[in-house]
Amino acid sequence: MSTTTDTRAPRTSAAGPVPLLEVSGLTKHFPIMGGFPFKRQIGAVRAVEDVSFSIAPGESLGLVGESGCGKSTTGRMVTRLMDPTGGRIAYAGQDITHANRKQLAPVRSEIQMIFQDPYSSLNPRHTVGTIIGKPMAINGIEPAGGREKRVRELMETVGLNPEHYNRFPHEFSGGQRQRIGVARALGLNPKLIVADEPVSALDVSIQAQVVNLLQELQKELGIAFLFIAHDLAVVRHFSQRVAVMYLGKVVEIADRDSLYGNPRHPYTKALLSAVPEVTSAARKAGATGAAKRERILLKGDVPSPIDPPSGCRFRTRCWKAVEKCATEAPPLVQLSGSGDGHLTACHFPE
Repeated sequence: MSTTTDTRAPRTSAAGPVPLLEVSGLTKHFPIMGGFPFKRQIGAVRAVEDVSFSIAPGESLGLVGESGCGKSTTGRMVTRLMDPTGGRIAYAGQDITHANRKQLAPVRSEIQMIFQDPYSSLNPRHTVGTIIGKPMAINGIEPAGGREKRVRELMETVGLNPEHYNRFPHEFSGGQRQRIGVARALGLNPKLIVADEPVSALDVSIQAQVVNLLQELQKELGIAFLFIAHDLAVVRHFSQRVAVMYLGKVVEIADRDSLYGNPRHPYTKALLSAVPEVTSAARKAGATGAAKRERILLKGDVPSPIDPPSGCRFRTRCWKAVEKCATEAPPLVQLSGSGDGHLTACHFPE
């Protein structure tokens, strides 16, 4: 118990409070095996490349981008469900990049995950009570009043009927199953939840219910979120800061209002131009540049992560690309003199 308490305590350094989660240079390459008998590596899928970001306690960071850009892989590395190829992951100041199972034990309960598919992420042979209570059983946690009482409380918290404790997953709708996943994630009182596209498999009306539920839980319990999604409207509603990924790299990070009102990277600008709801909302709010925003059609396909373009990975589809973009990879930095924390990886930002 003492170890858990120490880990949860807010830490500070000479530079100020330590972020709850700090990721720097995170990289993941999946080897491609070939030859005979398939024991020789002939290449690699560069799924995530040099990704860096931080999340403060109680903060929500949205991670957006096209399908296949490395969002889910990043989330799984943060939770250590997947080992990184390179880089560093620090939780509450503690390096957990290559921590073994014993070293991760005090941290495991504090970092939980909500999976994308509410149908395949729940064991169909177990009752809801068993599914939600399993993490407590694995970690040897015996709440006051017993696990069943705690599970029923969690079910009520996420809007499920506690009387359905002994029902099986197939007896619930998609939205209810996702609520079961949320209750399971809350069982160990986490400080950080990685939500991997938690509403993409749900109907639009149910999406709003689940997102609002997560938002209420964040405010009430002070939980930090890494909210992974491709729906920019959902991310704008939920996240305080947003990071945009393209082909395994983060190309822009900024607070919500700055990124949606004044995107600086061409890829972010193209993404936002495809969301009428976001453009309309920005125009009503009188955001800078909203009235000038036009639909941008990107040419060509997303390059293969096996052989990504040299320099800037977006240059093959960018209308601003010049020779420099092919020879130099732009660093993720803020504009000189801006001091607004708006980071962009582009040689010619807006």
